[in-house]
Amino acid sequence: VQLQAWGGLVQPGGSLRLSCAASGYIFRVNVMRWHRQAPGKQRELVAAITTDGYTNYADSVKGRFTISRDSARDTVYLQMNSLRPEDTAVYYCNANLRTSPYRLNDDYWGQGTQVTVSS
Repeated sequence: VQLQAWGGLVQPGGSLRLSCAASGYIFRVNVMRWHRQAPGKQRELVAAITTDGYTNYADSVKGRFTISRDSARDTVYLQMNSLRPEDTAVYYCNANLRTSPYRLNDDYWGQGTQVTVSS
C-alpha cells in the first residue's frame, strides 16, 4: 500500500490544497489524517476524518483548514486557506486501513510533502 501526496509553495494569506491517494491492495480505509512537522519541532496532528465524515482539527488550523475525503477513490484532501509562515512544514498523510478482511487494521504513511509559506 502506498500513499502519495502533493504540496507546494504559496505566499502568506494564500491557499493550497493537498491531496493524498492510497493505492495498492486495500480492503477498507478507516480514518484518514494529515500530520505536519516543522523544522526542530515534533510531528503534530493537523486534521482527521472518519469514514462517516466526522472531523477534528488542531486548534492552530481551525477555521482555516478543511479536511475531506473521496472514499470511492481512497483519497483525502486538505484545503488550506489564510496560510501563515508558521504553517511551513512537511505534511504527511496517514491512513488506517485494512488490506484484506482477514487482516487487522494498520497505519500507513505517505512520504511527506513540503509546504512552504513565504513571500
